[in-house]
Amino acid sequence: MITTASTRKDQAAEAATPTSAGSWRDWLALGLLMFPVLLVAVDNTALTFALPEIARSLQTTGVQLLWIVDAYPLVLAALLVAMGSLGDRIGRRRLLLTGSLGFAAVSAATAFAPTAEWLIAGRAGLGFFGAMLMPSTLSLIRNIFPDPNRRRLAVAIWAAGFSGGAALGPIFGGWLVEHFWWGAVLLVAVPIMLPLLALGPFFIPESRDPRPGRVDLVSIVLSMLVMVPVVYGIKEIATAGFSLKAVAIIALGLAMGWVFVRRQRTLAAPLLDMGLFSDRVFSTAITANVLALFSFNGFIFFLAQHLQLLEGMSPSASGVAMIPALLATVAAGLLVVPLVRKVRPGFVVAGGLSLSAAGYALVAFGDHSAGPALLLAALLVLALGVGAAETISNDLILGSVPAAKSGAAAAISETGYEVGSLLGTAVLGSILTASYQRNLVLPEGVASSLPQGATHQAGETLAGAVELAATLQAPAAGELLATARAAFDSGVHITATIALVLMALTAVLAGTVLRKVPRAGK
Repeated sequence: MITTASTRKDQAAEAATPTSAGSWRDWLALGLLMFPVLLVAVDNTALTFALPEIARSLQTTGVQLLWIVDAYPLVLAALLVAMGSLGDRIGRRRLLLTGSLGFAAVSAATAFAPTAEWLIAGRAGLGFFGAMLMPSTLSLIRNIFPDPNRRRLAVAIWAAGFSGGAALGPIFGGWLVEHFWWGAVLLVAVPIMLPLLALGPFFIPESRDPRPGRVDLVSIVLSMLVMVPVVYGIKEIATAGFSLKAVAIIALGLAMGWVFVRRQRTLAAPLLDMGLFSDRVFSTAITANVLALFSFNGFIFFLAQHLQLLEGMSPSASGVAMIPALLATVAAGLLVVPLVRKVRPGFVVAGGLSLSAAGYALVAFGDHSAGPALLLAALLVLALGVGAAETISNDLILGSVPAAKSGAAAAISETGYEVGSLLGTAVLGSILTASYQRNLVLPEGVASSLPQGATHQAGETLAGAVELAATLQAPAAGELLATARAAFDSGVHITATIALVLMALTAVLAGTVLRKVPRAGK
């Protein structure tokens, strides 16, 4: 484990504790923990590739499409810290199994959603149970593998599970959408969870904080009152422009955040230990996680639509096209494990973020009209950077806290993941959608020939414009598609430039703050 001075005493105590080093049961437990990790990753990327079909099937608006994506991570992010703290108290395995059962049940019900509103509500329910899964997996790994070298490899495998699931999701999800219907993407959660539910009680050891405090319901409510208003207000500004209402909603969320932080500092057993953030290594690693996932998910939101709607690729074909890049994330995450024995971890994180910035530069300044090769190359570079940076930053996060607080640290790490994912889609996705809507100017000849309401359909989403173009005769269809592509690309260049700047600044931050963290084993 990559250590900091504040945790060497705790790790020495761990090393003195008898463990079943090398036990096959430890690795079997890790294998079982990969099922929920794979499920969440598969579900996210598979759903992204099902969005065009969902938009056509349920006749969604642009805002509804964003909420279908964001309802899950919004609820999940709001509850992750609370669920991580709850797992420390009642048992992390118990929380994991409860979440797995609930996630499978809600997935089955949501798969048959007849309306966009039903689907959004179902995704929110998945967020509730999903919040029980991810902190539990990472905190259980922290306790199953007390040996630093084995734990570092386990964390790398955990991170690779995310990437492997993301690679599997487009193929599997695309195949399901093409051969069945979009709901099959959600229904697949049921068989994925069965091995964990059947074997988890026997092979995954229970762990909890030996001195837990009481659960503070007020803090849980406050944490939700921070996330929901801020994200909703951002969506309002991105889609409708600045307004007093949107600013007031965001201000409410920020005010609740101030109250939440003040409350945590006064509680004997806070829901979120604010003292963790006083460690510069911990807080910098969290920042890197949030901003890397913010940028990455905004890119995936755009690329899935570009490949299917503008390049005319099927869901499974577009998924296959993305596999080399997503597998590169897995490879990068595993390769940096031995690398940090020779190179300081701060430089590895900074190098990964710099690669991500280079990927966004290709998108921001490249020509998207010459086929998908440039965008897929950019994804490859981006994926290598994210895989390297995320693996080491997660190891830094876990290495900076005592084992008894691993649930809280894991929850904060996962909150970083989900907040980054959520805001990436909410902010960059909203900017992209708003830019499309504001820059779509239909040629006069095309607009006059459209039936009533069709102009609104084309102006809401790119999927609506493509579907409408399929009903038109040439040359009107070609003119509509060309106009829609230009409007869509205008937003892509803006969002890629934002992501480029963020990744460059975060790389500098990581290289500066983390430069003194010693190499692994030092």
